[in-house]
Amino acid sequence: MSKLCHNSYVAYTPEKLICRKFNKINGIKFIKHCDGFTLIEVLLAMTLLSIMVVLLFSSLKIGAESWDKGETKIAEVNEKAVVYHFFKRYLSSIRPLRDDFTENDNSFSFQGGRDKLKFVSVFSASTSRKGLQLFEVKFDKADKVIKVILTPFYPTLENQEWEPEEVILLENVAEITISYFGKEAFDKKASWIYNWEEKNSLPQLIRVGITLQDQSFWPEMVFALKMSKQGFGDDLDGFDETLDFEF
Repeated sequence: MSKLCHNSYVAYTPEKLICRKFNKINGIKFIKHCDGFTLIEVLLAMTLLSIMVVLLFSSLKIGAESWDKGETKIAEVNEKAVVYHFFKRYLSSIRPLRDDFTENDNSFSFQGGRDKLKFVSVFSASTSRKGLQLFEVKFDKADKVIKVILTPFYPTLENQEWEPEEVILLENVAEITISYFGKEAFDKKASWIYNWEEKNSLPQLIRVGITLQDQSFWPEMVFALKMSKQGFGDDLDGFDETLDFEF
């Protein structure tokens, strides 16, 4: 089927439309071809393009979600590692000293409760706070955080004031439970207890359990005190050594 127009010839075919225009310049005829697409071809192309765009954005969304989950998991592991290494480093180097520098106080430096702990440990010479430090670990129920208060155990210079420094060790904490393995009396067998105050010796082991507000898994941590290792003997019958963990 064809149709003759002014200065042009149009041919219709089932596949495509062919338009031949005749332009006469300086007595010479030039033929210009202009090919087009059918409506079905355009709709099919748009459909395929839409499917490709949907698949592309779906893949990007899945990749972004996986990246976020991976970063969250890494942050959780790092958080647990920081807390674990803090307790492992400073609990293992506890010094069994008496507080002879505070007025009207000559108590044993190590005092432990169910959700609080006070002890004397040492910072390395490379840190800004050198020497023996009094660590006070306590759970703030109002802010749901575990705080560490550092105070020099004794002034390094004469008449130097003690300046405590407060640091947040862990946030979003629902509960912390600290227990102590040792003998309440010399004639008794060692066992786990939740109070170690007003005593004149160190416990053999310290167990720390932390529960977060999001209920994520946090294994119990058990630490042995170097100053008490010589007195274990058969008293470890009540100790489950599988509670300790490493990163």
